[in-house]
Amino acid sequence: MTSTSATGSRKRRLIASVALALGVLYLLLLIPAAEVPPPVASDKAPFVWNKDAYWQALEERFQQARTAGCAALEPIINQELARTQQRLDSLSAHSFPPEHQLFAGLEHDIFELAPQVAACPEKLAVYERLQARVRTLVKAQSQQWDIKSPATRDRLYRLLYGSRAALEEVMLQAPPQALPALTRGEEEPSQTPSTKILGVTIHSGDILVSRGGAPTSALIARGNDYPGNFSHIALVHVDEKTSLASIIEAHIERGVAVATLEEYLRDKKLRVMVLRLRADLPALTANPHLPHEAASAALAQAQAQHIPYDFEMDYQDAGKLFCSEVASAAYRQFGLELWMGISHISSAGVSAWLAAFGVKHFQTQEPADLEYDPQLRVVAEWRDPETLYQDHVDNAVIDAMLEGAEAGDRLDYAWHLLPLARVLKGYSLLRNALGKVGPVPEGMSAAAALRHRQFNQRHLAIKARVLQQAEQFAQTRGYRPPYWELVALARAAAAVQAAATHPHEFCECFAGVPRT
Repeated sequence: MTSTSATGSRKRRLIASVALALGVLYLLLLIPAAEVPPPVASDKAPFVWNKDAYWQALEERFQQARTAGCAALEPIINQELARTQQRLDSLSAHSFPPEHQLFAGLEHDIFELAPQVAACPEKLAVYERLQARVRTLVKAQSQQWDIKSPATRDRLYRLLYGSRAALEEVMLQAPPQALPALTRGEEEPSQTPSTKILGVTIHSGDILVSRGGAPTSALIARGNDYPGNFSHIALVHVDEKTSLASIIEAHIERGVAVATLEEYLRDKKLRVMVLRLRADLPALTANPHLPHEAASAALAQAQAQHIPYDFEMDYQDAGKLFCSEVASAAYRQFGLELWMGISHISSAGVSAWLAAFGVKHFQTQEPADLEYDPQLRVVAEWRDPETLYQDHVDNAVIDAMLEGAEAGDRLDYAWHLLPLARVLKGYSLLRNALGKVGPVPEGMSAAAALRHRQFNQRHLAIKARVLQQAEQFAQTRGYRPPYWELVALARAAAAVQAAATHPHEFCECFAGVPRT
């Protein structure tokens, strides 16, 4: 009995010692992470449309157009189309400065046509071709403009993003079978190796600009002085012997990696745009194979060494790369600088949230802004008709959340989960050292991973309520809510979410932190 009692006593002391050690370790790991310093204030200002009343007026015109019917609308649409084409004919024949009144008139035409065409889907294909021509001619005009000028950037954004937004509002009111998945741009000539993707010829050195389906993707697309629709950049390499395509891209989980075309497309993409360097650029005139050489160098580097993901978004340091840098660093080696108009993140709220994820550079290269670079032509764009609406809902939710950030809403985390997050971070570091992926991405801190988790949860909760309210809107009014109505629904949902209490349970363990 004495021996048994002594053994039991030793076990209890051992259990107590282990429990005490674990308790002390938990308390040590519970020490709060250092506060993220506020980003330096910017002297820039985000673009603002300031057209809420006009958007509502367009919606009222759409309601009236639906009542009138397509037969009554067709003469009006044809007349407005003819006037817009005349403006575009002038653009194709002459060069104009960005402040010329012709561009304001063109913007007005695009928006005024939208409610009429939305009520008459038979005209959608014509309107789509019109938008493509607007983009082509405006980008051609911009080759003579000072892209670094704020007034010029505003003009480009109003016409390129504005015409895209108008087209997509029309698309979302059309029957699903009427929605075109592919919009063709310019077939810019290239002498580099090529292959086919979804019916379009792509060349080595082409740049794929896409939008993922994760909340973080929507944040990257919208968290910019010029909110856009794209969140990810990849560089195409086509083998000159086999014509097989390799896609070089940076993932937040793995750093720079190489994927097959099938693997690239298998990952969720809400939209993909193909950009190609102009063949008449001096560098390409001197060396037409330069894009292939840049893509080959990027491929060789990605295969030869591990390149971590750059959470700081420092586009001038090629030691680590975020997605945009994969393309820009490759071309910089050959004397070509992409992003002629550098991106700015000037909003205090947006920059504070991005800083909470590890971003330190707010003059950078945003994926959505590459479309405005006059060195590049738009060859084609795919939109997934089934997920285009989800894209708009995600954007509206982010816009509402970022309004809260601007009002002082912080992106915090569940403090009691910090010890477990730090253990998972340590485990991830061990896996990273072995060349494997851990539950917390390389370069992301434990606290940032927790903030990311909270951000996702908040976005998904608001989105669920917006989708519910949007369905009621559609049933009541007979049409899908346009973007400004989605933002209004998101604002209301965000207010409800802020007032509610949501318990946090650490069940996901950061698995599947999505790529941008």
